[in-house]
Amino acid sequence: MSRRRADAPTLHPRHERRGEARLPAVIVTLIAIALYLALPQQLLIGPRFVLPALEVLLLVPLIAINPRRLTRQTRTFRVLSLTLVLLIAASNLAALGILVDELLNARAADGHALLVAALQVWLTSVIAFGLAYWELDRGGPVSRTQLPRAELPLADFRFSQDENDDAVGEVSDGASGTSDWIPTLPDYLYVSITNSTAFSPTDTMPLSTRAKLLMAVQSVSALLTSLLVIARAVSILH
Repeated sequence: MSRRRADAPTLHPRHERRGEARLPAVIVTLIAIALYLALPQQLLIGPRFVLPALEVLLLVPLIAINPRRLTRQTRTFRVLSLTLVLLIAASNLAALGILVDELLNARAADGHALLVAALQVWLTSVIAFGLAYWELDRGGPVSRTQLPRAELPLADFRFSQDENDDAVGEVSDGASGTSDWIPTLPDYLYVSITNSTAFSPTDTMPLSTRAKLLMAVQSVSALLTSLLVIARAVSILH
């Protein structure tokens, strides 16, 4: 393991940190809700505002428990946060299924609207699975900052920082073992977007069975969106 450079800052142990900021997760969640609201009516499950209203109702107590930074972990908080992510992901997969059915049965005639809907479904998928990875890995965002590393649950993902301890100094100084680095929401969104574009892991590897299953579901849904939906929309435009 390389030695820390003399000018490198001394970091507090994770259990003394303030916790990850709440605002980024709120923003991407609201974007996912807005994308669902903007879908064509035939791709929605039930009335347009029912699921979004339920998701907002779940989001409000989550903000109340941790309004600025994610430092408090309660059973209620954990259940609500996982339920919210599940609702976003399930409703988006259902919209994708309806969209594919519309195409296979030649009921979709508006190519422009179809292209927009496909992009909305794809973007929502990136957000939903990014949030799922963020909520599950190593016990979730609260555990990752508030627990000592030795007490963290098993990791679902192996990031490149987790294996950079023996690299050159300017790289190893940012490694997990050297700097006590932890992934945050942007890291998981990056994993999600690369999985949706490459249809496979890139620089971050899934370790647990649930992580592999989630990435497989995301890859298949992204493949359907990219190859079937968009290809069909282009043919309609022509």
